[in-house]
Amino acid sequence: MKGIWLENNQLQLRTDIPTPEPAPGEALVRVLSAGICNTDLELLRGYYPYNGILGHEFVGVVVKGPEHLLNQRVVGEINAACGECRFCRQGIPTHCENRSVLGIVNRNGAFADYLTLPVKNLHIVPDNVPTEVATFTEPVAAALEIQQQVTITPDDKVLVVGDGKLGQLVAQTLALTGCDLLVVGRHQEKLANLEARGIKTGFAEAVTDKTFDVSVECTGNDSGFAIALRGLRPRGTLVLKSTYAGNLCFDASALVVDEITLIGSRCGPFAPALELLAQGKVDVKYLIQAHYPLAEGLAAFEKAQTKGVLKVLLDVSG
Repeated sequence: MKGIWLENNQLQLRTDIPTPEPAPGEALVRVLSAGICNTDLELLRGYYPYNGILGHEFVGVVVKGPEHLLNQRVVGEINAACGECRFCRQGIPTHCENRSVLGIVNRNGAFADYLTLPVKNLHIVPDNVPTEVATFTEPVAAALEIQQQVTITPDDKVLVVGDGKLGQLVAQTLALTGCDLLVVGRHQEKLANLEARGIKTGFAEAVTDKTFDVSVECTGNDSGFAIALRGLRPRGTLVLKSTYAGNLCFDASALVVDEITLIGSRCGPFAPALELLAQGKVDVKYLIQAHYPLAEGLAAFEKAQTKGVLKVLLDVSG
């Protein structure tokens, strides 16, 4: 089968990859669509020493697995857990000590004709959700994870730093809470997408120091972190949604003096994400800026790395 293979920080299109055979309890999925994520780009830059097929945002059709899933469109949670370690026993499979992670850790990913995942990871896509829209289930779920970790009410002032793919989805999901929300970024045309949805936006100078209850950092760079931190009131909460290929440098004393709570935030709940997409409460179509066939995957990565580009999708099969 074909696949976009990463090795030694170099990408190649391979056509000689064996079609995977699902292990017991797993399903074989024919990939329909897959999205290039910032994490994929960070892996290319050396964020984590991964060799294999990239990709973890996908929609596919089950071709081998339990009867109730056969020929169904599905999306899949990316962490394949052992079910036996201390985290699994506590109901926290996303932190399984023995997990593999689709396209990230010890499990070939979605930029290929086929992938395998545990059956329990798969969710059927509602009929009214187009395939290209369902491809956003994983990042929408990641955005919703913030609300699993932090209670946000209409009384809270919330700051989102970053107007890229992730920042757009985080902003839309947080806006549903009715909180007093401000999104800051560097690109007026991207901020305009959120303004059109009734969300307040601005540039860095719009952030008044020490006035926000919660800030969410979605830029993956030092300057974004600094903005998110300076906007927080004492005992505020800073949520990190970005993965960093390099080291993050900041003044840790500010965290101590203001007793800031720092929270890392990663994978989130798929069922609520699919429900929001089915109800049209989160708009993702405007984020799609290019489609490429899998055979042109290297060009797709070049496009995804172009400054200002939002989401690039790989159309793997019809």
